[in-house]
Order: sequence, then C-alpha cells, then structure tokens
Amino acid sequence: MRVDVTETRTRVAAHLVGRERELELTLAAIAAGRDILLEGPPGTSKTTMLKAITEEWGIPLFFVEGNADLTPAKLIGHNNPARVLKEDYSADNFVAGPLVDAMVAGGFLYIEEFNRAPEDTLNALLTAMADRSIAVPRVGSFTALPTFRVIASMNPYDNVGTTRLSTSVSDRLNRLAIDYQSGPAEEGIVALRTGADGPLGERLIADAVAVTRATRRHPDVRQGSSVRGAIDCVLVAQQLAVLRRITDPDDAGYPELCFDAMIVALSGRIRLDEAAGVTPEQVLREIWEDRFVLDPARAQPG
Repeated sequence: MRVDVTETRTRVAAHLVGRERELELTLAAIAAGRDILLEGPPGTSKTTMLKAITEEWGIPLFFVEGNADLTPAKLIGHNNPARVLKEDYSADNFVAGPLVDAMVAGGFLYIEEFNRAPEDTLNALLTAMADRSIAVPRVGSFTALPTFRVIASMNPYDNVGTTRLSTSVSDRLNRLAIDYQSGPAEEGIVALRTGADGPLGERLIADAVAVTRATRRHPDVRQGSSVRGAIDCVLVAQQLAVLRRITDPDDAGYPELCFDAMIVALSGRIRLDEAAGVTPEQVLREIWEDRFVLDPARAQPG
C-alpha cells in the first residue's frame, strides 16, 4: 500500500487541535515502516491521532490494555480448549489474538500502558517487530501485511505497577515524548468537544482549562488531570447552570457552580503525593480560591 504522507498529514490534522509537530514525527516513523512508543500522560491526543491515521489509510486499529494479566497467549492467540480435547491441536481450532489479527489485517496493534505488561509478553512481540512474521507452534506461521505496525504508549508520570522496558524491546521501538498542549490549544479542544459558546460557555471553557492545568502544578499533586477533566468540567457545569438558572458568568452563583463542577469532574482524576495530608477536595478548593477569589482580588484597582 502506497500512501501520500503529505496528504495524510493534511487530512489527519483536521481531526486534531494543534499537535502538528507530533503528528508529523509520528507519521514519518509509521510511513517509514517503523514501530513507535508514544510516551506521555493520558489525554494528550495519542489515541485520537492513531484513529485518524488508520481511518485515513483504511486499516483497523486493535486496542490492547497492558496489565499483569496480559499473557503471551492472550496477545498471540490460543487453541480452543474444548476443540483440542475433541480434535487435538490444529490450525482450525486456533483463536487468534490481537497481535495475529493486526498482522493478518495489516492494522496497527496499539498497546496502552505498555510498561505494565509482563516482560515475557513484551518479548513475544520481538519476532513480529523484527521479522514481520511469527510462528505459532502446531498452527503455522503468520506474515504481516506491509501496513502492520506496533504502537505502544506509556505514562512517564506513573511508576506504580510498571516495569522497566528491556533493551531488546526498546531497541526495536522509535520513541516520541508527547506532553500536555498549551492553554489556548486545550481551550480549542474543550470548545470542540463541548460545543459551549456564548458568554457563559466561553467563560466556562477558560475557567475549566485554567483550573485543570493548575492541578498539574499543585505541590501536593503527583499527577494532575488531562484535558478530559476540563471537558467534563464544562459539560457538568452547563447542566448545573440549567438546574440553577444561571445564564450569565457574572451571576453571583457562577463561582460556586464552577467549584461543584470541579469536584465532580476533577476529584477522581488527580493523584495526590503519598506524603500529602490533604484530600482531592481540599486541593481543588485551594485551586478554586486562587482562580475565583485571589485572582479577581489582585485585579481590583488600588
């Protein structure tokens, strides 16, 4: 399959807000026939970008969640136990796993939380990445179509339950670090995903993005919220505004409306430092006060 990377970049970029550089680098690696590791926190458009590329190329995207339960058999495939007892091992009773499915279909195998998978499971990828083929005992060999790629992702801020990638695995992967986007870019994402507009909607977007980004800088927070928290914050706040009959951002009840939306949308998304003697609600209240009490006070004349 021959692809025009320039045309692909233009079409895929229409699905993203910002991310021009990350898209260009990812697309260059993929178009060069390489597998790649996308390293960054959740909510940084990794999945959106891959979905857009595979849709543009007309190939499938197979999702796999990396965890301790992901065995080589779950990744590659296994023989149907009931049929093995009746018919013995054969190619006919082999149930393909996502790796084989992706190879045969020429799709992307996207493994999220890559560094949570056991080492022997990741080692099962080595032959597929190096030779673009894999041999399954008592079944046969599977050769990948030219568009097959292994795409991995992992969160550099999360060390709980993770393992260090072996040299043999990391040596076969290109790597791209993807961080959070700028404030204006995140506001554009929230506006696109929520449809919020008008004076109230525009104010909600600005405030939701500001408090969400503040969770990433708070000293008691080990990992803050992604832009998904800001999206949900606006969506929840819009519904609260209907319930409380608030149509103007200058309404006296607007600040408290925002705080209540923050509690619902952000309290479950932030990870506190283990030594912090505070609750998520206390952290969010402090962030809220900085945005809605201290900042307006600083702006007062005199």
